[in-house]
Amino acid sequence: MTALTLSTSSAATLRADAVVVGVAKGPKGPVVAPGAEAVDQAFDGKLAAVLETLGASGGEGEATKLPAPSGLKAPVVLAVGLGELPAEDEGFAEETLRRAAGTAARALAGVKKAAFALPVEDAESVAAIGEGAILGAYSFTSYRGSDGKKETAKADRNAPLAEAAVLGGKPRDKAFKAAVERAAAVATEVNRARDLINIPSNDLFPKSFATEAQTAAKEHGLKVEVLDEKALLKGGYGGIMGVGQGSANPPRLVRIGYTHPKAEKTLALVGKGITYDSGGISLKPAGHNETMKCDMSGAAAVFAAVVAVAKLGLRVNVTGWLALAENMPSGTATRPGDVLKMYSGKTVEVLNTDAEGRLVLADALTRASEENPDAIVDVATLTGAMVLALGERTFGVMANDDAFRAAIHEIAEEVGEQAWPMPLPAELRKTMDSSIADMANMGDRMGGGLVAGLFLKEFVGEGITWAHLDIAGPAFWEKAPYGYTPKGGTGSAVRTLVRLAERTADGDLG
Repeated sequence: MTALTLSTSSAATLRADAVVVGVAKGPKGPVVAPGAEAVDQAFDGKLAAVLETLGASGGEGEATKLPAPSGLKAPVVLAVGLGELPAEDEGFAEETLRRAAGTAARALAGVKKAAFALPVEDAESVAAIGEGAILGAYSFTSYRGSDGKKETAKADRNAPLAEAAVLGGKPRDKAFKAAVERAAAVATEVNRARDLINIPSNDLFPKSFATEAQTAAKEHGLKVEVLDEKALLKGGYGGIMGVGQGSANPPRLVRIGYTHPKAEKTLALVGKGITYDSGGISLKPAGHNETMKCDMSGAAAVFAAVVAVAKLGLRVNVTGWLALAENMPSGTATRPGDVLKMYSGKTVEVLNTDAEGRLVLADALTRASEENPDAIVDVATLTGAMVLALGERTFGVMANDDAFRAAIHEIAEEVGEQAWPMPLPAELRKTMDSSIADMANMGDRMGGGLVAGLFLKEFVGEGITWAHLDIAGPAFWEKAPYGYTPKGGTGSAVRTLVRLAERTADGDLG
């Protein structure tokens, strides 16, 4: 994991393997951003001209390496694009800094120490740079073998940036110190979620996922409870058991809880944890199976968020519910047309076994509601319909309370996660009516993401504020990395959940 430090040294005098500076798009070409004055001086004030000669424009996502002049201790200068130059009375947005730092960290793989001389105005901008650096440096290498010196050397060149020293901060200032500690804690937990998502399903299945939660709980002083298949069957968890009964790897329901002695509010977080989704008997078509290890991204986000809250010691109680199952076709699998009796007592006709996430979440939502938390938020890679609606970078937010939905949308944007509020049209509920059961697990195809949200709403306890985050789009990135987003698992929603817990602890959510 990349170490994060604050330094009062000048970019010219700090001993590092590289120094990172920002460059923005000005009206007449690239403009060197604040924080890089000492570096620009070492280039005799011509750094922008040199970068323009090399083809740099200051556009977001650009990364230009050049040898450092004799006036710098670092041998390499890396200029990263910040996008359009802001107005004189405005600074660079935190997300701009976060993405730029991530771009730089990715470009500096194999480097031991880099000095980040990006624009710093306050503790929040330092935190954004630090968070972006740790997230951008992320690399999942657990399954890459090492065969001799040649492979070892290659691994060293691709190793994540070892240390990111952020310049311009105040190491002895409480606000700056707290900002850096928070950035490191949250980014580390986002990377935990990424690791879990990237682990292949032959190694991460319900039982082994539960073991991961137990190990973390012991390390961070959390309370954990695991219901195995016998306890789930005895307890009447028909949704989780119905999804998991076709697999050789039986399901689990995990409760992992953090409590603060002075907490006044309790949040319950519920995560969809389908460790592999074949679609069950309603088998997915060819080309849709290869990345289905990521269908537990919601549970990974919930798990990581609870650990992050514990690390930060927030004055709020948070319980995480991980609904874990493997959806497989076999002689024991649930069939289309079967009826399941859920933990709530409601019966559900299963019209499509590939609409399984809502079934495991339904049981977990009912169980979480029994503890009467102040609010419940579930997170799930739930529907392809949400990807069609919002694209691959934005998650949808649905809720039974308009103010809560608006607050979560605001929080997501604040921490740099793209989200959009979505409705729950009452007329779509009738499309899930069943002739033989209380309801079906499918409704109208059009607006399928909203239908899924309405299904979940049925299992939230009366009077409990609830929101549903459909992260099917941004949870797993299959294209080239950008900013601080890697290829593979992204850890989507972790930062939103942590900020929600912080706001709740501060009393900002009522």
